[in-house]
Formats: sequence, C-alpha cells, structure tokens
Amino acid sequence: MYYINDNYKIKGNIEDVVEISGFPMGPSGKVYKIGDSNIKAISISNTKLANPFAWKVVYKKYEKLIEYLTTVLIDDDDDSGETMREALNQIEKFRQEIKNKYRDYLKRKELEMMAKQLQVVQKEIYERIEIIRDSLIRSNEERRSK
Repeated sequence: MYYINDNYKIKGNIEDVVEISGFPMGPSGKVYKIGDSNIKAISISNTKLANPFAWKVVYKKYEKLIEYLTTVLIDDDDDSGETMREALNQIEKFRQEIKNKYRDYLKRKELEMMAKQLQVVQKEIYERIEIIRDSLIRSNEERRSK
C-alpha cells in the first residue's frame, strides 16, 4: 500500500494492509500502475483533497435528480399522483445517500444549496399531490350524490 504525504510525494511500500477510510476514487474495477505495483483501489482520506471528487460525483447525481423532478412537474398526465410520490421517494433516496456516503467530503454551503432547492421542489410536489387528492375526493363525492 502506498500513501501520499502533504507534499504529494509517494512514500515507500507499506506491506501491512491497513484499513483507511476515505473517499473512493475512480472506478472500482480499474487497476492503477504505481511503480512496479498494481493498485486496485484508491481512497482519499484528506477531506480537503476529496471534496472536488465528491462534489463532482454528487453534482452529477443532483443534476439527474433535478432533471427527473422537472419532467415530473411538467408532465401532468398522472391522475393518481403516483409519479409525484415516486419523485418524493427519489428526493429522500438522494438525501439518504448524501448523508451516508458523501457528507464528510462536502462543504456545508454545497449541502445547503442542494437542500434548499430540493425543499422548494418538494413543497411544489406536496402541493400538487394535495390538489390531486382534493380533486379525487370531489369526484368521488359527485359520483355518490348522483
């Protein structure tokens, strides 16, 4: 195992396997060649170094989520509100993933920016679900009165 010190120089070969927690860098199946050794996994343990890598991964996922949510809000084809509920599930899934995997490597400002935008979209989805629910209740009452 190799490690990189603060001056970004590779220091020797450590024979003992040491479990180091950090942000996994690169694809999991890729083999890197360092010196004469093949390295299968690289983890960045310094949070300042890991931030740009983590932000890039998280922001791609965030953009995909925002694109999906925009599509859901624009399309009003669903009368039952099932796609709206699925959108809320996707938001919650994204939040949990950030909380469990990436929170240590992201800056507070980045997290707050994403959270604020997701809250706005989430509020809009809740309002639309309420409108759908009210219209279903009204239509059921009209059927009963006839």
